[in-house]
Amino acid sequence: MKTFLISASILLLMSCSNAGKNTDSFIPAGNVTDFIIDNDWRFHRGDTAGAESPDFDDSGWRMLDLPHDWSIEDIPGTGSPVDPAAAGGLDAGYFVGGTGWYRKAFLVPGKTEGKRFMIQFDGIYMNADVWLNGKHLGNHPYGYTSFRYDISDELLTDKENIIAVRVKNEGHNSRWYTGSGIYRHVRMSIDDPVHLDPWSVFVTTKVHGGSADIISAVQVFNESDDDQDIMLNSHILSASGNEITSAERECRVKARSGCEIINTVPIPAPQLWSPENPCLYSAVNEVLILSPDGTRIKTDETSTAVGIRTVAIDATKGFMINGEPVELKGACMHHDNGPLGAAAFDRAEERRVELMKANGFNAIRCSHNPPSQAFLDACDRLGILVIDESFDMWTEPKNPDDYHLYFKDWWQKDVESMVRRDRNHPSVVLWSIGNEIPERGKPEGAKLAAEQVAFIRSLDSTRMITSAVNSLDPDKDPYFSTLDLCGYNYAADKYVSDHKRLPGRIIVSTESFPLEAFEYWTAAADHPWVIGDFVWTGFDYLGEASIGWLGYPHDKSFYPWTHAYCGDIDICGFKRPQSYYRDALWKENQLSVFVKPPVPSFPINPEKASWSKWEWHDVVSHWNWEGYEGKELQVEVYSSCEEVEMQLNDKSLGRKASGRENKYTTIWTVPYSPGSLIAKGYKSGNLVSSYELRTAGKPSSIWLRADRDTINAGGQDLCYVTVELVDGNGARNQLSNDPVTFEISGPGIIQAVGSSNPMGTESFTRPHRNAYQGRCLVIIRSGKEKGETVLKATSEKTGSKEIKIQTI
Repeated sequence: MKTFLISASILLLMSCSNAGKNTDSFIPAGNVTDFIIDNDWRFHRGDTAGAESPDFDDSGWRMLDLPHDWSIEDIPGTGSPVDPAAAGGLDAGYFVGGTGWYRKAFLVPGKTEGKRFMIQFDGIYMNADVWLNGKHLGNHPYGYTSFRYDISDELLTDKENIIAVRVKNEGHNSRWYTGSGIYRHVRMSIDDPVHLDPWSVFVTTKVHGGSADIISAVQVFNESDDDQDIMLNSHILSASGNEITSAERECRVKARSGCEIINTVPIPAPQLWSPENPCLYSAVNEVLILSPDGTRIKTDETSTAVGIRTVAIDATKGFMINGEPVELKGACMHHDNGPLGAAAFDRAEERRVELMKANGFNAIRCSHNPPSQAFLDACDRLGILVIDESFDMWTEPKNPDDYHLYFKDWWQKDVESMVRRDRNHPSVVLWSIGNEIPERGKPEGAKLAAEQVAFIRSLDSTRMITSAVNSLDPDKDPYFSTLDLCGYNYAADKYVSDHKRLPGRIIVSTESFPLEAFEYWTAAADHPWVIGDFVWTGFDYLGEASIGWLGYPHDKSFYPWTHAYCGDIDICGFKRPQSYYRDALWKENQLSVFVKPPVPSFPINPEKASWSKWEWHDVVSHWNWEGYEGKELQVEVYSSCEEVEMQLNDKSLGRKASGRENKYTTIWTVPYSPGSLIAKGYKSGNLVSSYELRTAGKPSSIWLRADRDTINAGGQDLCYVTVELVDGNGARNQLSNDPVTFEISGPGIIQAVGSSNPMGTESFTRPHRNAYQGRCLVIIRSGKEKGETVLKATSEKTGSKEIKIQTI
């Protein structure tokens, strides 16, 4: 991204409330600015005539800061965001879309005449029309790609300017929850006539022996009326910010034209980027005009995070990074942030990546669309490998109002947006051109695939390309022949037979069932031509409601289910049982204990298809079974230990072999007696792990835990506070679903509340929530000013508790 030369707090572009002030003080000291303009937008939910006009009266509209998703908010006149009659139905989780408007007023000082202004929308769902001062700048149908407009010639200096955006999320257009509105950042850049475009900066690396090269290929644009002699100066900084080395190259750029300059900078003894060591250098590229008198005038600068690494994939050695084999421990992930809806706060995006990393994943497939920039930045920093995917459908629909209506005219623009924006991220190791594309087994599908692959390679020849495909039969061979490796959805049974038929084929399991985690993972681990496994799904999501319990087919309403209920991690970020099982698959000396309820946790779907396997076993992690004393309960222990011993109230129930030969699972029949149920894990006869379920008493207090006690001012940072109802010993009572209310004081606000209840229809925005399994979540958004925020949680049975968060 470009270097920030002014802070967001002294933006050159001010809201209309500053119209009467002297704007000279807001002219930046430097020549380049690039900043987010998320604050002080006016919003109206619903359509209205004439809102694109600069003279339209929006004084009655709501004032808000982006990112914003109106679908996660309560439907006007109700206390819930969901409606059983919603157009998206079960696919959208019964959340409501519609049409909405946004407007922003700002000033441009006269001293900026001659500058070039660019506005960028990181993501709007969907069908966004944009106007500036009443002029229509364009329409952007796809809800997941970034798009930009040069607004230099439309701006008014020393006068009020109005941006207006209409968003139309209408009809049945998705198979999952999308959110509605300007749900990612809006950015503004201000350039001199001689400048570079960050999307035209492509930084690659080459490793040879004990050294490496960082190669910056930069497009420099001259929008002045004179030819210019310019220099590109490329500085390489270490992870600590110290300059290591630099290189210069000159070029003459004709008026109203551009040129590409390539600087190669050698790096001795580089630290290589990998999931275990995500070391990031910075490539700072400066553009300088060379004046006849010998002076150099810097007109632009951009800084790009660089990970020096090599990636190779073949059918005999598998996936290798820096020459070392790496099995992809993958998670498929949609884009929503649970209680926040689709709103892509940087901290929310980072937290999801942190949770994946902490739970053993080293790879994420962004299904089925490009993610936010913040998400990829987090993957770069934390060491997560990424499959960056473009589409869920092409010309043939999956729903009547989906992207197939726009594919023919828009696919090149959207693919270009994805690749040019994301190609500098070291975390991105594969491009994917689509998921379960309906045309995949047809000649026209293979032709379209070849066109897209060729287009991506024209933009980035450094990465391999794949696509996720289901119904794996030989009729998909022409489609696969256009790709570098083949994405298999739910086809572990084809790995060996297809390898015998096509020994050179490289396979990645792009989707697998949680219920068959053992089979999919061991098949990938045992066969080098299968480079990894991506479970559906790593993080639970809104929409595609109930596939992890009621399953498919979806030929009737399953309201009030709103969650997919198939993720290793639930929508609040809490581990689910299948995540503990995956610990046993991937890590040594793991142990966890779960109990099968004597009555199913939710009503069963008697018509569920046999192939629908996104569920996990119906198990819970508590030992509270009043009324079942003396009755036998089934207990499941997930363990990578060699042996497991079970104890009930200090009495041994014996030992059983665990490990791979037993699919890391031991099953016990235990007569219920309140108290303590403990599993102990042994390796070579030595105790290496233990796990206890203890009967919890009635809740007597509230326990609050914040993921961070200090957050940044400015209105964009988040703090996640876990709320638990606990007994006198501090044990969470998982049978408690008591309501909890919240009060907040200080600069912070409650941005969202949530629970893991997959059938919850409560508000995400009001200051109260029913606990689920004794727990809920509050998400605090920082204020724009510094200070102390105090959150108070109150439950009728347990009293109140406070927690303090510092905003700095």
